[in-house]
Amino acid sequence: MGKNSFDKKKTDEIDYEDPKYYMNRELSWIQFNKRCLNEARDKNTPLFERLKFLSITASNLDEFFMVRVASLKDMIHADYTKPDIAGLTATQQLDLVSEALHEFVDLQYDTLNRMLSPQLDDNGLHILRSHTEMTDKECDYADRYFREFVYPVLTPMAVDSSRPFPLIRNKSLNIGALIKAKKSETVHSDDSKSSDGKKSCKKAYDFAMVQVPDVLPRILELPSDEKSGHRVILLEQIILRNMDMLFLNYNIECAYTFRVERNADLSIDEDEAEDLLKEIEKQVKQRQWGEAIRLEVDKKIDKRLMDLIVAEMHVTDNEIYRIDGPLDLTFLMKVYKIQGFDDFKEHGYLEPQPVPELRTDENIFASIRKKDILMHHPYQTFDPVVRFISDAAQDPKVLAIKQTLYRVSGNSPIIAALAKAADNGKQVTVLVELKARFDEENNIVWARMLEQAGCHVIYGLVGLKTHCKITLVVRREDDGIRRYVHLATGNYNDSTARQYTDVGMFTCKDSYGEDATAVFNMLSGYSEPLAWNRLSIAPLWLKDRILYMIEREAENARKGEPARIIAKMNSICHKDVIAALYKASAAGVKIDLIVRGICCLRTGIKGVSENITVRSIVGNFLEHSRVFYFENAGKPEYYCSSADWMPRNLERRVEILFPVEDSDLQKKIWHILNVELSDTEKASIMNEHGEYVKIDKRGKESVDSQKKFGQEALSYAQEAVRQVKDTRVFTPERSPKFD
Repeated sequence: MGKNSFDKKKTDEIDYEDPKYYMNRELSWIQFNKRCLNEARDKNTPLFERLKFLSITASNLDEFFMVRVASLKDMIHADYTKPDIAGLTATQQLDLVSEALHEFVDLQYDTLNRMLSPQLDDNGLHILRSHTEMTDKECDYADRYFREFVYPVLTPMAVDSSRPFPLIRNKSLNIGALIKAKKSETVHSDDSKSSDGKKSCKKAYDFAMVQVPDVLPRILELPSDEKSGHRVILLEQIILRNMDMLFLNYNIECAYTFRVERNADLSIDEDEAEDLLKEIEKQVKQRQWGEAIRLEVDKKIDKRLMDLIVAEMHVTDNEIYRIDGPLDLTFLMKVYKIQGFDDFKEHGYLEPQPVPELRTDENIFASIRKKDILMHHPYQTFDPVVRFISDAAQDPKVLAIKQTLYRVSGNSPIIAALAKAADNGKQVTVLVELKARFDEENNIVWARMLEQAGCHVIYGLVGLKTHCKITLVVRREDDGIRRYVHLATGNYNDSTARQYTDVGMFTCKDSYGEDATAVFNMLSGYSEPLAWNRLSIAPLWLKDRILYMIEREAENARKGEPARIIAKMNSICHKDVIAALYKASAAGVKIDLIVRGICCLRTGIKGVSENITVRSIVGNFLEHSRVFYFENAGKPEYYCSSADWMPRNLERRVEILFPVEDSDLQKKIWHILNVELSDTEKASIMNEHGEYVKIDKRGKESVDSQKKFGQEALSYAQEAVRQVKDTRVFTPERSPKFD
């Protein structure tokens, strides 16, 4: 039998949708966050970058609790019993997830307490765990800071017969206390113990609390000298030290920090909502008071205080996380920004470089007319995308600008340019996706601002999120109307464009322009085109296109023709797509998946996924691009997309897959994929047990793909500058008498 031969009868007998061939989505995500945590535990990573990664794991975890864990609880409350892709019910998933999360949180604090804090101390940065560690001089400084800046902001709240237990806001950091009036007498004693094992005397006490204000910096740098180094203390410790000032007529029996996370997933009946904007505004406010999903408490909390908070929050023991250290580790991102520790940070490849094909001294539309242009962010700057919109806003030849916005930055230059374009009389149409999770409030503000500027604003589509990234500029030129299109894998967000790896393409080819017009007509008027030239759109056509291309590779393999798939994305958990990949693998197709996050596919299953590899790259930049290669019997096709291979992307969102057809750009896409498949430093490989292990570097050249791309972007930019200088050397004509 030949290399690509296969036993069709045997493969036809395999049930490729058997749950045993799949991994649970939630457990796979926890594995991803653990890969981020491994970067914080990696001694080869610069110390302050390790702090940043630990902070990222905490931020990731917050969202996971508020959305994914909350969703599991919702399913249990609704008696939803349908098993997931791996055959697990919601109750089974929640039990497994809860166990994994407790282990993960313990590992987070092991990383901080045993690995990072000692190294910070050794290198002159001391994060004080308690206010009792301050010197007299530091105490005076912290007390003055409390009186001048903190005390006026605080709102202490006591609970008694006339004052009910206060509502605890989602993700807010709080200090709970048991207080006793100074004239109160002991009622009786018992043998109740605090969580640290000490006996406590039961007295007449009330509950009181104060929210640690998020309008003030979480960390305070204390006065320091060369001998003491940098010493910082957390805001809650300053408040704990001064609790007696908040409750003057009471004795403070005990005081400890606690934090609650709530169900923050929006539930909107769009058919019933007369005004989607107002409905989302209302739901965003209600998000602060959803069902409690997780309660974090200081590990040493007094048992009586703990019992009281637990009773009010209605949480089970599995939902309580006893923390050995400061709550909410996202504050470490602020520590990362403390001045004076640049030697402990990553350098050399983090600064975005110019795009050589888009010279700033040349009209951007003239540059795009020359040929299609591919940009690789953040190694190459996002500025040309902003310039594309801002130049179009000012260009008298531009008639219309149309754009989709999913997530934008807090002070977006793109929003300002769109408003300016409308002010200049351009026809401006903007789809602002109000349902972009955790960006709803920002997007509501932008939508209203754009409307006031005279833009035509579309608030998404009923039942669908518009997640595609596309901009269309219509320009009147000497030879007629020309359409310029920008397509991308990432958001129109100039801030995250410096942190996320994404690919974007400019083109003015007619076929892309016609499709872009059809996309916006569909978004604004529900008008489906009869056919598409180049683009594939979800939720109606994209999944079928992907399944067709996978099956085409499988058929080519059966015929003995070249067959290969390379697919880079954030997540893959669509059962139909995974089953198709299994069938292709069984037919002999070599499949390399580069999946940063969730992956429900298993590798190394005999007769099913032996030809599939899965790798995840976790580095300084968030791998966000979706890039695909299909061998197509020796006629390779290259694609980029806004969509992951997930049910939500392929069935419940408006997404775009676009081909990269220019041969030079195809080489760039191939290079991106090839370098990432060669990464030995930041890549982890899924083994046959579904676990991720680091690359065995023996006999391999060391390759850090992100560093390599950054260095290459710098080299390309420098070479472009040299070429421009060479073309600008003026050579005087020689006199004829010297000829």
